[in-house]
Amino acid sequence: QVQLVESGGGLVQAGASLRLSCAASGRTVSRLAMGWFRQAPGKEREFVSTIGWSAGNTFYADSVRGRFTISRDNAENTVYLQMNSLKPEDTAVYYCSASSKTTYYTTRTNLYDYWGQGTQVTVSS
Repeated sequence: QVQLVESGGGLVQAGASLRLSCAASGRTVSRLAMGWFRQAPGKEREFVSTIGWSAGNTFYADSVRGRFTISRDNAENTVYLQMNSLKPEDTAVYYCSASSKTTYYTTRTNLYDYWGQGTQVTVSS
């Protein structure tokens, strides 16, 4: 079992930056694909970014590419999401996830079997 705990969310103005952290416990996640998803009020959960066991394998949603950066510290069993140039439309609850089904990155929600409780990000205009 893997437990995931997100932190780093908050209320910021448009253009600001935030860094989300996802601390894993229960087992090492160094060989697991990790992902960030978000869910805005009244909308379905959507993919944001993913990283494979090799930190060089990353993928981003078009809406965040060039502004967000995903990274991982396998020694710390932690995944990060650096969010720059935040926009009001980035407002959502952000969820960290882990997939035991693949070591490569994946955007497929159904391949993620561990999820955190989420952290709120609110961007004001």
